[in-house]
This record gives sequence, structure tokens and C-alpha cells, in this order.
Amino acid sequence: MKTVPLPRQALYEEVAELLRQRIFRQELEPGSWIDELRIAEEIGISRTPLREALKVLAAEGLVTMKVRRGAYVTEISEKDLHDVYHLLALLESDAAGVVASTATPQQLGELEALHAELAAAAGDRERFFTLNERFHLRLLELADNRWRGQMVADLRKVMKLSRHHSLFKQGRIEDSLAEHEAVMSALRARDAQGAAQTMRAHFAHGLEAAG
Repeated sequence: MKTVPLPRQALYEEVAELLRQRIFRQELEPGSWIDELRIAEEIGISRTPLREALKVLAAEGLVTMKVRRGAYVTEISEKDLHDVYHLLALLESDAAGVVASTATPQQLGELEALHAELAAAAGDRERFFTLNERFHLRLLELADNRWRGQMVADLRKVMKLSRHHSLFKQGRIEDSLAEHEAVMSALRARDAQGAAQTMRAHFAHGLEAAG
């Protein structure tokens, strides 16, 4: 049987990821106009795949399209941030409850290992941020609901638009670690209600620090 090679990722998807990372790194700042001609020339592509990429980012909420004015990096208001945290708290607390009830010892061990890595990275803010997200996304994977996972992934992209993110506040990393330990304690105890409650509290404190 002849092997059929898998197609490469579509060019517009590669461009979308490139722009996504520039937005997350604040190289393209919230509220800034996206100069399509300059970026297309810089990357060495036509404007067609760039415009397709911008449509993808607009669907994710990272870019705002304005009639006759072009594309802008989305600015997050205080209400936007509150709404995102509210939904993340609902979705991830539910996931934590599921994991407390259904995770295998091996799966809990994965979360324990990620938690240990997180604790070890307390002095490195960027690494802590990355591992924190990895912990939350792994917990969602273990809860095994792809629709919830997709919703959270999209919400977390929007959350990254806020550079007054809670983890950048003085003392917040230590508090976040303590909250993660409370979640882990509930997971170890197979306490679904406790896992959900501690996860909700984790997001409530994160929102308070981000405000």
C-alpha cells in the first residue's frame, strides 16, 4: 500500500501562530494597529494568507477587525478580564471535581510531578507561568471533555492579552503555589467537592490580584 505523505500545516495557520506568539510577548501591543503590508513583507508572504491568519485570531478574540480601519490587537477591559476569570473558574473547578473522582493513581502522579516542577520554578516567573498553564491544561485533559478543553484553551489565550496578569504581582506566585497545594490535597483525598471549591478559590484570588 502506497504511503500518502501528510500535508504540511497550512501557511495561514503558521502565520497565525507566529502572530499569536508576538501578541503574547507584547511585540504587538494591545490596541495597536496591525500593519498588514509591513508584516507580509517582513515574513515574505502575500497578504492573502496573512488576512486568513487574522481571521483565525479574530475568532479567538486576540484581534479585533474594524471596518475600513483594519486589524487591531484586542484590548482587554476590566469587565473582559472578570468575565474570563468567571468562566475559567466554572469550567476548571468542574474539571477538578471530575479528576478527583476518576483519575488513576498514575494520572494523579502526573499532576504531582507537574506541581513539584511548579514549586521548583517559583524563582523563575516566566517558567512558572508556563508550568502553571501546563498543570491546568493537563488537569483538563484528564477530565476528558474536549469541548470544555477547547473553551478553556480559547479563554486562556484571551487572558494572556492582559499583562497585569495576576502571576506578575508581588507575592502572587507564593500564594498561587499554596492554592495549587490545596487543590492537590483535595485530589489526593478524592474529594470532588473540595477540589472544585479550591479551584474556584484559586481563580477568585487570581482575579483579585489581577484587578
